[in-house]
Amino acid sequence: MAQYLCYYLQETEIIHSKPCKLFSMIPHKKNNAQIGFFSSFEDLLNDKHPLYILSNKIKWQRFETAFLPLYCPDNGRRAKPIRLMVGLLILKHLRNISDESVVEQWSENSYYQYFCGETSFVPAAPCEASELVHFRNRIGKTGMELIFKESIRINGDDSKEDNIKVDTTVQEKNISYPTDAKLHKKIIRKCRNIAQKEGVKVRQSYCQTLKKLSVDQRFRNHPKNKGKARKADKKIKTIAGRLVRELERNLAPNNNYQNDLALYKKVLAQQRKDKNKIYSLHEPYVNCIGKGKEHKQYEFGNKVSISVTENTGVIVGALSFSNNPFDGHTLPAVIKQYENIFGKAPKEITADRGYRGKKQINETTINTPKTFNQLSSYHQKKLRHQFRRRAAIEPVIGHLKTDHRLSRNFYKGIKGDEMNLLLSAAAFNFKRMMNKWKQFFLCLIQNLIFYLQNLLLPTTQFKILNEF
Repeated sequence: MAQYLCYYLQETEIIHSKPCKLFSMIPHKKNNAQIGFFSSFEDLLNDKHPLYILSNKIKWQRFETAFLPLYCPDNGRRAKPIRLMVGLLILKHLRNISDESVVEQWSENSYYQYFCGETSFVPAAPCEASELVHFRNRIGKTGMELIFKESIRINGDDSKEDNIKVDTTVQEKNISYPTDAKLHKKIIRKCRNIAQKEGVKVRQSYCQTLKKLSVDQRFRNHPKNKGKARKADKKIKTIAGRLVRELERNLAPNNNYQNDLALYKKVLAQQRKDKNKIYSLHEPYVNCIGKGKEHKQYEFGNKVSISVTENTGVIVGALSFSNNPFDGHTLPAVIKQYENIFGKAPKEITADRGYRGKKQINETTINTPKTFNQLSSYHQKKLRHQFRRRAAIEPVIGHLKTDHRLSRNFYKGIKGDEMNLLLSAAAFNFKRMMNKWKQFFLCLIQNLIFYLQNLLLPTTQFKILNEF
């Protein structure tokens, strides 16, 4: 009991004396040289497995050096190893699973454990799923950029191309399709919770009234119900405004809900054709973006820019924008990110017609598709080939969305938009190299079988080998 009391006093002393984010002590260094009674993973696992190869190719020491200053030297609870946490983040987006699933699968998968730095099997969960949230917030956007740069380095010479392709897409946020009625009902629910938590007595709870109004809102597209649904929408908005004003009157002047109430008032005041509208209460910075898709006219999230090498398909740039800029205005930021990674600007950028405008930015040439009446020169043929190759970026964006968690972003805020994009792009690059190694070993086995078939083994023995 005494040691728990000491620990509690130590924690409270840290929190009150040091108002900073460094509440975890520097993690222990594992002694991998220690001999165990059981066989190690290096003896048991297949050294040709792509995840096994990837774990030995990544320079984990870079993450240790970069993230170690973010921990307290002598205060707080001992943190989890940095390689473990970085490995779990990579595996999450590599396998397209949630925080809870990657922690659960880690205790069942030997390759996952070897990838995260273990030498022998551990039949327990590595950490709580919430610790991944704290680690992401600890390393921030800078840490995600370091993981992304490491994924580019893993691809070697394939990533060192001077010509790149650029396109934008929408990273949708994890919100429901917004309507005014939904937002007003959420405001009413949140005002009730605030009143209950603070012990404020409201004149009316409107529970029965809202049930009747919800019934009136159904089947609003039917000609007989349109007027009734419109009146119900207006009444719900009036009720939400009443509750917000009542809380403003009854709460103390310096309460903790001033920002929330200001947000509710802004939602209630916005009109149909207003700009910079709020579409979600828990994600107020979401934008409404229309990309001209027939099946999905509007998407709610943020715009992202993806840069891919022209021939090899390695992602060399991933940028998130909190607003909805014109595609052509994103190019200076794309070039700057490329310069930060490679130390030089790209020679040529090939983009679609949405980037029309500038033809040259500093030393970089911007090529957008155009028609040629007659292909008379080598330069025109080369440009036409580039315009056709530009379409290869579309399946890259498709794989990012379907396989690496870019289709729906569950991370919170603008900071979460940047983190999710960089981790998705890094996972795509890692997966690309894993597929390349898998293909290499498959070709090696096929060539070996062909060699045995033609030179060494008689036909009957080869048939027996094939059946085996």
